Amino acid sequence: MPYAMNFEFATATRIIFGAGASSRVGAEVKGLGRRALVVTGREARRAEKLLAHLAASGLGAATFPIAGEPEISTIEHGVAFARKENCDCVISLGGGSVMDAGKAIAALLTNSGELLDYLEIIGRGQALARTSAPFIAIPTTAGTGAEVTRNAVLASPAHQVKVSLRSPFMLARIAVIDPELTCDLPPALTTTTGLDALTQLIEPYVCLRANPLTDGFCVEGIYRAARALREAVFNGQNKSAREDMAVASLCGGLALANAGLGAVHGFAGPIGGSFPAPHGAVCAALLPHVMAANLRALRERAPAGSALRRYDRIAALLTGDPRATADAGVAWVQQLVAELPVRKLREYGLREEHVADLVAKAATASSMKANPIALTPDELAQTLRRAL
Repeated sequence: MPYAMNFEFATATRIIFGAGASSRVGAEVKGLGRRALVVTGREARRAEKLLAHLAASGLGAATFPIAGEPEISTIEHGVAFARKENCDCVISLGGGSVMDAGKAIAALLTNSGELLDYLEIIGRGQALARTSAPFIAIPTTAGTGAEVTRNAVLASPAHQVKVSLRSPFMLARIAVIDPELTCDLPPALTTTTGLDALTQLIEPYVCLRANPLTDGFCVEGIYRAARALREAVFNGQNKSAREDMAVASLCGGLALANAGLGAVHGFAGPIGGSFPAPHGAVCAALLPHVMAANLRALRERAPAGSALRRYDRIAALLTGDPRATADAGVAWVQQLVAELPVRKLREYGLREEHVADLVAKAATASSMKANPIALTPDELAQTLRRAL
């Protein structure tokens, strides 16, 4: 596969992976701070074991629960609370939304000004000047890979869009991935987070900024997700399947942070900013239709490029058939989505009258710029209609 051979790779300072790894957090965090802001989902009681580990290591803590995906106001409140509680480090325990909230709060603790100074698209887009307060990421879902990414996705209800706070300074000091924390996820959440993980492995592999390092993560992750996702959904206590999905999610985070994404995520920002659709649910609904649209466009306008061969490789990994071609990969994903509890986008309120506006917003999204081929407005609209 040809490469431009100009790339960089950045990730968390340390990655700790393994069953039971979360029990080591107290000892690992000691020395990074004296009092931690522990960001959780809406049920803060799930952090009780973590708080006990911190206390046993002599660390103080204050808990900051968030409900749903973080908004700009969520981060502002979190920063104010952390300062009031004299917190000098941040620990996120939860899904992708909790990871993003923690990253953003940690960044604003050490950088002056307001959040809009640093947000892209709706803000001033300034670069962070200082390294974030020490940030420790402990994911409890297997999907976003946000524990190793350098951005935080935040919603702005006033602008009806999701935007990113983005900087290498936001990378976690320690990412702790404990597959056992995902065993109690319900099937619906396992489905949406798992299909988010699969999307974040497929898109970086075919995107315009793919590189030799991220390719390896994508191949390994796709293979593991293909063999484990169904089992994780329908038999959540299968530790082997949960471990595979945790690895797949981590690989996806490493890949997207250092290569890019594509049209699925190009749509995800404006859809998530305008409708009550969780990010993973949007990815799940769109993935097979974007794959099919990309294949049609590539065959028409770039048949000699490497992306088509990469889709063949994806098909082989998904189906287990080394002779499989790209169309078989699309069919495999379509069948998977049909078998799993995936909701159509219309169930979140999307209608035909919203298509034109969403296409216009998606076309300018940063993720869309890495799609393997530029899709026309009509191609984007037809793709979105198929996911309604």
